[in-house]
Amino acid sequence: MDPVDPVTTYLSGVPDERREALTRLRELCLSELTGFEEHIAYGMPAYVRPGAEAGEIAWANQKQYISFYLMRTDIRDAFADRLAAHDMGKACLRFRNPARVDFTLLRDLLRATAQAEPGKVC
Repeated sequence: MDPVDPVTTYLSGVPDERREALTRLRELCLSELTGFEEHIAYGMPAYVRPGAEAGEIAWANQKQYISFYLMRTDIRDAFADRLAAHDMGKACLRFRNPARVDFTLLRDLLRATAQAEPGKVC
């Protein structure tokens, strides 16, 4: 019997109107973060570099939005101009409309994270 994948279980519990965007986000993370480990941390999918103690990327379905967590300040700083147009907290990029998730920006953030040397996370 195959073990239940916790991220698939997570996705099965999100509202239908957000599941497609979150599934696409997961697929993007898996394809761009080669070698990172996917697991659930703090109740949400997270991606950890092998040997690291903390995740560098996470995402979640929140009550009012889809959140994308970018825990690398160096990557956030490098993308400050592109992030400025979005609803962004300290490390959380928020998308209130699932149809307006900027997958091009997310892909670029994921690629930059994957290509960066291991670094400090917030």
